[in-house]
Amino acid sequence: MRSPQTLSEADRRRVAAWAADCAERVLGLFEAAAPADERPRAAIARARAFARGELDTADEIRRRFVGGVPAGEVTAPAAAAAARAAGQAVAVAHMGAHAFGAAAYAANAVGLAAPDRPDAVDEEVRWQLTHMTAEVRAALRSLPPVGENRSGPLGPGLLSSGRIGMIVRDLQAGLTRSDPRTAEPGP
Repeated sequence: MRSPQTLSEADRRRVAAWAADCAERVLGLFEAAAPADERPRAAIARARAFARGELDTADEIRRRFVGGVPAGEVTAPAAAAAARAAGQAVAVAHMGAHAFGAAAYAANAVGLAAPDRPDAVDEEVRWQLTHMTAEVRAALRSLPPVGENRSGPLGPGLLSSGRIGMIVRDLQAGLTRSDPRTAEPGP
């Protein structure tokens, strides 16, 4: 039985481009900490190639762990979050719900890089919501709320807990607002 967090292949291709956009916005945070490490950039490129239909779904599912940056390999918190955003973006080929992970880790990276700006995460979430197509919005809206389905990344775990879980909840709430440019993320 297919998980409700999977999305159709066409929808995964649509949301992969948006997830890559989110991850690419914070790529510089990773590259500043590890300038010689091209793995997150390569992951984002693969997510974009998948979105364009240039990569096979089954091959990308098999490769989903190739080229990731292991936890602890980068010590700067913003850089680590940026690397996770890229890893989540490339994982959209496997399961569409990873798009929320790419966006949430990217927003978290922005917040970690600007601890003196308490509104940085909300601003990034607002950018993410305003930079998705109607098709991406509809696809993401079809996913179950974070924490309510155990069969994927939105179930219990990293995307449903702590700051990342709060960001995913803000993103999901923002999908239902009529004009995300003026909506306020967060509580």
